[in-house]
Amino acid sequence: MTGAATAGAVGHGEVLVLNTGSSSLKASVLSRSGACLWREQRNWSAAAQEANAPEEGLDEVLEGWLPEALTPWGDGLVLAGHRVVHGGERFTAPIRLNPEVLQALEELVPLAPLHNGPALRVMRWLGGWKPDLQQWACFDTAFHSTLPPEAHTYAIPASWREAGLRRFGFHGLNHQHVAETLARLRNDPDGRASLRLISCHLGAGCSLCAIRGGRSIATTMGYTPLEGLVMATRSGSLDPGLMLHQLRQGLTVEALDHALRQESGLLGLSELSASMKDLRLGAAEGHRGAQLAIEVFRHQLLQGIGAMAACLEGVDVIALTGGIGENDAALRDELEQRLAWLQPFELVCVPADEEGVIARDCLAAAARSHGP
Repeated sequence: MTGAATAGAVGHGEVLVLNTGSSSLKASVLSRSGACLWREQRNWSAAAQEANAPEEGLDEVLEGWLPEALTPWGDGLVLAGHRVVHGGERFTAPIRLNPEVLQALEELVPLAPLHNGPALRVMRWLGGWKPDLQQWACFDTAFHSTLPPEAHTYAIPASWREAGLRRFGFHGLNHQHVAETLARLRNDPDGRASLRLISCHLGAGCSLCAIRGGRSIATTMGYTPLEGLVMATRSGSLDPGLMLHQLRQGLTVEALDHALRQESGLLGLSELSASMKDLRLGAAEGHRGAQLAIEVFRHQLLQGIGAMAACLEGVDVIALTGGIGENDAALRDELEQRLAWLQPFELVCVPADEEGVIARDCLAAAARSHGP
């Protein structure tokens, strides 16, 4: 076990990465070279804050699991990196946490309440448990800070745009990982070549990113992670008039929000499951809802890929990543068949590694902050 870092500097120990989701906490310990030394996930439930709830709450996971799980690493941890879903317009690079930054992140919670809120709770808990440990935040929106104005601007009133209502894009940490991985494979570690890449992050959340020369130039998610492709329980893009209709019919804003985020997507289409694996099994047995869900998912995905290809003026590589992208062989076969008109292009699979990106970027940012 390596020793602790000297005060105010990054030492030779390990990096803790905490990826806080809306109902899960993924903790990883990585070496300075990026090798994963330990990884584990615990699920938690917001409902567990209520008395006598059977599930664990986030505080219970933090107090009852994480300290013991990290005991083997002792004082060898030199830095902690957090995944933050929404960084707004201000945060476009890793940043070290301090009271001012924490307050600014608090103001961003309404943009992604299911993710940013729990992440802040984890940051504050860790600050109390290990107050001398450097904490850094990395942002899923940061990779998309290179979007040109025509790609991030909504056609809405000027006063709305001036209030910061724009496309931000998400899954940026993994889209960045995909771009960097392919750059290394092509002996272009700086990503300066003009490779035209479509990164397809397909999991519980789904988004596409058009990447040219290592930079994001278009993406499917918008102001929130609700826009774009069909997802596990999220609707993806809808006619705004449909939502206005539901509100005029008496649906509350809270009920509408819940329906679009928790009851839609693959689950809403199939009325069976939010899992693509389950839907494939159901479809094979003739379940019409499962078949419809797969068909709608594929249709929206193909539309999105076509749009990204148009932004890139062609495509050299389409990369599949995320739980569905990495594991659904049937989808890969379907895409090869349905996208034959785009040839020539290479269809590849790149395993997701948000934690590796966070560790590398935070270490690099910490080293820069301390100078040569």
